[in-house]
Amino acid sequence: MKKELVVGLLVVTVLTGCSAQAEQDEVIETLHVKWDNPIEAGKYLVTITGCNDCHTDGYLMMGGQVPEEDWLMGSAVGWRGPWGTTYPTNLRLRVQEWDEETWVKTLKNRKALPPMPWMNVNRMSEEDMRAIYVYIKSLGPKGEHVPLAISPELEPQTPYLSLFPQNMPVATSQK
Repeated sequence: MKKELVVGLLVVTVLTGCSAQAEQDEVIETLHVKWDNPIEAGKYLVTITGCNDCHTDGYLMMGGQVPEEDWLMGSAVGWRGPWGTTYPTNLRLRVQEWDEETWVKTLKNRKALPPMPWMNVNRMSEEDMRAIYVYIKSLGPKGEHVPLAISPELEPQTPYLSLFPQNMPVATSQK
């Protein structure tokens, strides 16, 4: 009888935890930036969420001192890791190719290769996703498409940053 009670309490605890997590996720996804102008809200979000860090060539190395007219054009500098080599998309062209609904649906559901933090983007509120879309669209098309991702066994022909872990501790088996 005690075993069933313990198992029952464990199930209730797990379900309560899942319910609390679901409620927390719902709250997170309904929070959004309040701004009178969606373009300004989008610019703010692009800035604070680090979109430029990858999607704007040289942004990190120049301490963010890249003119806004050159933001979000992607980069031919790849990110190489165990998954292969990926390139930050030219978002200025992407928003010209997609309507707002496709943008939101993609940001809500996409699971793709690193280093893009899709797990975080997926949780963004729809209002914020739309503000980012409107902002990027307001910048207008500019630049070229970036290379497609390549598999791990291929050597990139473009510059790339390595994201292979170095000096990792040796895993020990636990007994």
